[in-house]
Amino acid sequence: MKKRKMRLVVKVGSSSLAAMGGGCDPGKMSLLVEAVSRLRKAGHQVVLVSSGAVASGYRGLGYQQRPRTLAARQAAAAIGQSLLMQTYTQLFGGHGLTIAQILLTRSDFSHRGRYQHAFQTLSLLLEKGVLPVINENDTVSVEELTFGDNDMLGALVAGLVHADLYMILTDTDGLYDKDPRHHPDATRISSLSSITEEVEELAGGASQLGTGGMRSKLIAAKTAQQLGVPTFIGHLGEPDDLTAVLRGMGKGTYVGCQADDQVGHTLPTRKQWIALHSPVRGRITVDAGAAEAVLKNRRSLLVAGVLEVDGSFRQGEVIDVFCDGRLIGRGVSRYDATELHALLSPRRSSKPSATVIHRDQWTEASYLA
Repeated sequence: MKKRKMRLVVKVGSSSLAAMGGGCDPGKMSLLVEAVSRLRKAGHQVVLVSSGAVASGYRGLGYQQRPRTLAARQAAAAIGQSLLMQTYTQLFGGHGLTIAQILLTRSDFSHRGRYQHAFQTLSLLLEKGVLPVINENDTVSVEELTFGDNDMLGALVAGLVHADLYMILTDTDGLYDKDPRHHPDATRISSLSSITEEVEELAGGASQLGTGGMRSKLIAAKTAQQLGVPTFIGHLGEPDDLTAVLRGMGKGTYVGCQADDQVGHTLPTRKQWIALHSPVRGRITVDAGAAEAVLKNRRSLLVAGVLEVDGSFRQGEVIDVFCDGRLIGRGVSRYDATELHALLSPRRSSKPSATVIHRDQWTEASYLA
């Protein structure tokens, strides 16, 4: 990686923070804080996405292991989140760093206004030298509206803040061609240009203390790469391990880091929201000429190229765009469905040349979740 000031998102899982019997492991947290603080002292901006609330809090409810019911996990998170932040505040304070707690839910990403406000808030905190500590708001999240695990939350945050690199810290030093626990001859994969189905098949299951596993980390890395952010998946064992990652000497697997050490270009914030978070309210079908105009010539989508309209979407809502049965992109419609139907009426002598989806509010299918 290049030796320049970077914006980094570091995600740490429950197994890297919590003690096996529950609660925070002071040694693990001190190591993490020391490693992140060295990144900051080197001039880099850091966002920390931290799991561990449920794992840290379930003993406070009298449970001997991580609870399975939603209510119990939410109650454990309510206890554990305060313990995590108390410890982080003390440890980072010892390095002269101020932290800020941010709790997010899926709806914060799907709601356009809240998504934009999250970006503005994070940007201001980073500009002021504050270290944001982000977690999913487990206490109020419901199963249907969760990120699945914090690996994905970290990937989406990395895209949101236009990070230069996403670091996923785990209890293994990257991806292997075989399970190293059962195959002594397993070889670590030092780098991957992309995540394929074959690569995903190499991954195992979830850890005991967390909800994710190597598969979820690979899927998160794939999402981050779609957003233009390369990923490192590896182990934190020494305070200098994170700075070593930036020198290309990390103990793990690099995903999507280009050979010339140039990082990717992230999608603009508004296009990230369209691609990954927006609720899709309808669809239109366009002809081949319109598809070529938006995909090859980088033009806006005009009414003249629309063949069919489906759904009851309103002006300003997001719709999918198809051509010959294939999804080619997604964007914000400048018309509601009723208006578009009227413009396509066979009683009209010709279609107007007005814009249905402006280029700035369009995202191609390759970026869609």
